[in-house]
This record gives sequence, structure tokens and C-alpha cells, in this order.
Amino acid sequence: PVEAAVEKVFMHRNADSAIKLGQARGVAVVAARRAGLTIAEYSATQIKRTVVGRGHADKKQVQYMVKLLLGLEERPEPDAADALAAAICHSHMREGLAKLAFAGGTR
Repeated sequence: PVEAAVEKVFMHRNADSAIKLGQARGVAVVAARRAGLTIAEYSATQIKRTVVGRGHADKKQVQYMVKLLLGLEERPEPDAADALAAAICHSHMREGLAKLAFAGGTR
């Protein structure tokens, strides 16, 4: 891989969970940087909107759409679905940016 996509951390109700998530995310970002990867960050709302079409979709909706979009036989576990959804979001964003860059370059 040459790129990685990660979800931005936000704190909703549980500060302890946000701290643990931030630590795990930090390890992932450091590992990706040390491997020379470019890192893109997306909010949970942006990822869900890209994959499901609704920014406040629930976990089961994300799992279902990831299964459908990737042609999987079974729904992925929630954490795996979230990771795959971030990758799908990044792919869509890169495609959109590439189209914009191409359109801008033809003028």
C-alpha cells in the first residue's frame, strides 16, 4: 500500500473510549507514516455519507453496504466494516479529486 485512510476521532459521551480510540489511532498513524504511506482523514459522518448515503447511518447499515459494494458473501464484523468503509470513502474521494483535476487541466 502507498496510502491509508483513518477516521477522525471525536468524543461523544464516553471520554475513556475516546482516549483509547485516540491511542489506537495514533499507533496506526505512526505505523503508516513510518512505512511511508500518505494518510487521509475522514469524519465518521463523511464516511457513512459516502458509503450509505446518510451521515448518521447505524453500524448494520454500514456493514450491509460494505458487503454489497465489495461483493462479499457475508457481512463483515462491525470494526472490519468500519475500516473497509473508510477505504471505500477514500477511494471515492480520490476519484472525485482526480476528475476535478482532469477537468481543470483541460481548460
